[in-house]
Amino acid sequence: MKLTYLGHSGVSLRTAGHEVLIDPFLTDNPVAVHEPDAFDPSHVILTHAHGDHLGDTVAIAKRSGAQVVSSAEIVGYLGRSGVSGRAFNIGGGGDFPFGRVTFTPAWHSNSFPDGTYGGMPMGVIIESEGVTIYHAGDTALFSDMALIARRGIDVALLPIGDTFTMGPDDALEAVRLIAPKVVIPIHYDTFEAIEQDAAAFARAVAALDGITCHPLAPGEALDL
Repeated sequence: MKLTYLGHSGVSLRTAGHEVLIDPFLTDNPVAVHEPDAFDPSHVILTHAHGDHLGDTVAIAKRSGAQVVSSAEIVGYLGRSGVSGRAFNIGGGGDFPFGRVTFTPAWHSNSFPDGTYGGMPMGVIIESEGVTIYHAGDTALFSDMALIARRGIDVALLPIGDTFTMGPDDALEAVRLIAPKVVIPIHYDTFEAIEQDAAAFARAVAALDGITCHPLAPGEALDL
């Protein structure tokens, strides 16, 4: 499996037969290096409906025929635009051709750019090709991350930007709770309000036994 960081919280996962996008915010993303038409996913997973996560979902899904996987509120809203989807709520999950998806809590807010309520914000666990990935979405630190750790997380994508999500100190505590093998920081340096020193965060993670941190530049990929 190949994981490509798209900038902000966006991720592309390529398995043997599928491409899955998470929170594909590309247009109007000042750090993105890809255009939306660079991707032909079978599925788009959305953690919540804010514009910097919903991003180019509608255009990508209409062009590629991708199924949107998200909350019932988000799937219902996008369905009115002709986008197909599969709806879940926190704690729910399902099997897909590329693997299994399970949604977790996230402490944040959630609305579409027009103000429409988007349901509860969520994180997501993806199990595919023997790898378990946790994308925390936009969230504060919460103690039940220790329960998520019981899933045996290989890769954790954690926001470090502060202001709208947890910052580096709380993200480091999240790493301690989750105990993944690999950490990838997300949701930072896109805008001035969330500028952070990802290298310093990586050094702090490296001080923990057995955990590697990879601050990826937008467009950079990691083989899992």
